[in-house]
Amino acid sequence: MKTKRIYIIDDDKLTVKLMSMLLHKNQFCDEIHSFFNAQSALEELKKNSDDNDKMPDGILLDLNMPVMDGWQFLDEFVLLAIKKEISIFIVTSSIDPADIQMAKKHHFLKDYIMKPITAEKLKAMSEII
Repeated sequence: MKTKRIYIIDDDKLTVKLMSMLLHKNQFCDEIHSFFNAQSALEELKKNSDDNDKMPDGILLDLNMPVMDGWQFLDEFVLLAIKKEISIFIVTSSIDPADIQMAKKHHFLKDYIMKPITAEKLKAMSEII
């Protein structure tokens, strides 16, 4: 089943553009919503939390961002009253073992994916969502 809506949360505009192009090329989803900081994405999730049709099916989340980093986003995300299951993938350039270990502590995360995103990584994600 094709994913309907994906959120990309990453402060690097080039990364967002490349990921969006790859998602479109591989017909991964119907809609892509990009957020250049996690706070904006969190506000959108809060605003639509009672309407599953407006919620994403998946979130591709960078870790290292200004305003609110990926870890802070996850801490706030778990407090939201969202009824829909949303598949969250960390998509990062961080190879820091501490980040990888921290990700394992968040049982709801689906995967820790190293940038760049490839068609093979997208295929694996689509099987999880």
